[in-house]
Amino acid sequence: MNDLAQFLSTLDWSPLFISLKTGIVATVFSFFLGIFAARKVVSASPGVRAIADGILTLPMVLPPTVAGFFLLLLFSTRRPVGGALYTHFGIKVVQTWLGCIIAATVIAFPLMYRNARAAFEQIDVNLVYAARTLGMSERRIFWKVIMPCASPGVVAGTILTFARALGEYGATSMLAGNIPGKTGTISQKIAMVIQNGDYATAGFWVLVIMVIAFIIILLMNLVTGKHMKNLPRY
Repeated sequence: MNDLAQFLSTLDWSPLFISLKTGIVATVFSFFLGIFAARKVVSASPGVRAIADGILTLPMVLPPTVAGFFLLLLFSTRRPVGGALYTHFGIKVVQTWLGCIIAATVIAFPLMYRNARAAFEQIDVNLVYAARTLGMSERRIFWKVIMPCASPGVVAGTILTFARALGEYGATSMLAGNIPGKTGTISQKIAMVIQNGDYATAGFWVLVIMVIAFIIILLMNLVTGKHMKNLPRY
């Protein structure tokens, strides 16, 4: 017990806080962007839907390092976009916590988008028609009819998005780097200490990630299970 207490007292907890902050902020951005994109794609024509869906889902099938490479090209201060942000607004993305957020959002966004889109497509369109006959505006229909009906899928997508953002490694490493106390997440910490041969610290952070992942899966099962409980059984 004394050895464990001493180990925990000397442990750097910044990777946990950085990962949690990054995961929460990236999930918030992904939630609103995913809901907006899913709503637009569902109501688009088949041709536009196919192209937009392919573009929005692309980060999910690309290796994270490839996505990180494109983000690095985009936001590097030597490139037009990154240079303009730094020159005119003083915003630097590369090797900053903002880079962690952007990388995690890009990688986790498709999970939110795909789940939200699937949830919207399963809504009974007659409910929407009935709301329109009652004189409800489209915005009110969306928040009062569509979102409540799609809530199980949206909540599940939000939980999965947070889990993906929390454990993101490849794109974050390339865009934000691994700066202890600034951009060093749990995933980066594990990779770094393993290279140094510190398997005790690596094992501890692996255990932390596994506990968090289990809690996330449990929450998702509780949400979907509560919804399934109201469905008829065969």
